[in-house]
Formats: sequence, structure tokens, C-alpha cells
Amino acid sequence: MFLDNRQVAMDSVLEALADSIDYFQDNFERLRPSLRETLKPHYESRIKALQKLRELAMRHLKLLPRDADVERDDYMWLWSRLKSFVGNESQVVIGELLEQERVLMQALATLYTHPLPNPLEPVVEQCWKECRALIRELYRLQQERRR
Repeated sequence: MFLDNRQVAMDSVLEALADSIDYFQDNFERLRPSLRETLKPHYESRIKALQKLRELAMRHLKLLPRDADVERDDYMWLWSRLKSFVGNESQVVIGELLEQERVLMQALATLYTHPLPNPLEPVVEQCWKECRALIRELYRLQQERRR
């Protein structure tokens, strides 16, 4: 069954959310303890938002869950590790987390071009706000570490 444009947009948001959570969890140990504690609440909230959005997307958009792209995840893991050889490990992870947020913002912006069922609107809006807050935090951390 083919997805309509709205379903594709929602699927992109769900994928971007899941990718950002996976990347954070996969690289958690590479961050200094202070960075872990700063970022952990953002991702704990994101896990809840992802679960809620998946449930609402299934109910209101008839969007079925998809399997993770294991090859892509492996590539991202390897690429991040390779970049760490030439730079500060925490800086590399912060930069990659920031890039994950940019991808999520683009997916959310595309989703906002489609009408959404009323129950989805506040959850998507909360994701948008939390993504913006995390971008500000990551940018701040990135600038701090450069000084």
C-alpha cells in the first residue's frame, strides 16, 4: 500500500525522532558526565513523545510501524567514530546531535505543511518546541567547548 504525502511526512518525523534517540543512546558513553546529565532529560522526553506520536499516527493516519534501517545506523555509528579520531570526541558527538536536530526540524516543517488530525497537533507542536530548546542547548554547548 502506498502512503499519501501526509503519511510520508509523519513517517519522516518518526524516523528522525527515532534516529536522534538512537544516536544519543549509542554515543552516551562518549560524552563527558556533565554533558550526559545536561542532555539526558531532553532525550527522555523525546522517547515519550515518539511513543505518543507512533500511537497517534497508527490510530489517526493508519500509519504502520516500520523496521529500523540497520545498515544506515551502522554507517552513522562508524562515521561518528572515524570523525572522533581527528577531533574532540564530545565535540564530534555534539555536532552530530545538532545535525540530527536539523534533520528533525526539516521533517517537522514538512509535516506542518499538511493538515493534521486534532489529537496530533499538540504533540507535534511540543516536539517542535522541544527540538528548538535542544538546538539552543546543543549550540550553547558547542560554543562553550570551542572557547
